[in-house]
Order: sequence, then structure tokens, then C-alpha cells
Amino acid sequence: MSPLPVEPRPLDAAERALLERILSAEFVGASELRSQLDHTEVTAVWGPGSVSADLRVQGPCQHAALPTPLVPVDVEVHDPSGAYIGELLIWTDEGATLAALEFAWITDEMPTSLPPVVDVRPSSRPRSGPRSKHAPPDGEHQQAA
Repeated sequence: MSPLPVEPRPLDAAERALLERILSAEFVGASELRSQLDHTEVTAVWGPGSVSADLRVQGPCQHAALPTPLVPVDVEVHDPSGAYIGELLIWTDEGATLAALEFAWITDEMPTSLPPVVDVRPSSRPRSGPRSKHAPPDGEHQQAA
């Protein structure tokens, strides 16, 4: 499914809080990505009702120098009972500017909102393997086996 364009808008409070939390992890390029937040806007959602969004950094900014388009932070999402329900991914445009915020969920129902910051657990460490942006054709989630 192709992203659905929206009238460009600033990050909302939930998007901004999650991006700040995730980008507070220390990794090469983190400070440059943090400096882009004031200039970042949402330009598309990943489907009807989706909370995953394409981002665009407007104006001049410091570019990160990430080796891959995926920010190297693992961000588990847990529900209030502590059960794992998915992960958050931040994508960049060629490792330089913020390009997308993805909520990859494993629950039966698509989430209708981003998780509160208290329900995410970021940790910077190398990822176990590559992931692909916009890969699942029917939205953004993959069922657990």
C-alpha cells in the first residue's frame, strides 16, 4: 500500500515526544537528528487510520551520517500490563534526515494511536538484521508466528 499524502503539518505532541525519547539514545548522528525536530513535518500516513507517518525536514539542517536508513535504536513497545506489542522504528532519508516514524505492531488490531512515551523502551545497540520500510503490503504490521 502506498502512503496517503496529507496536508503537511508539524509533528503533534505524541510524535514529538516519541521521537525525542528515541533520539535521546546515544549513537552516531543522534544529535544531528535531534536538531532536525523543530523543522520536521508529517507529509503522509501509511494507510487509512495508520499512526505510522512519512516525515520531511524543511529548510537547512544538520545532516546525520548514519550508515543505513534505519536509526540504530531498538524501541520495544509494551502495553500497560507489560506485554510486548510491537516496536517503533525511525527511518532516515539516506541516513541524513528524518524520513518516517513507524509503529510495527504484532497485535490483532491496528493501533489507533501512538504509544505513550512511558510504554516504550529504547536501547541503542546494533540491530539483528535489516528491516524494510513500507514492506508489508497490507499496512505496517506483521503477525508473530
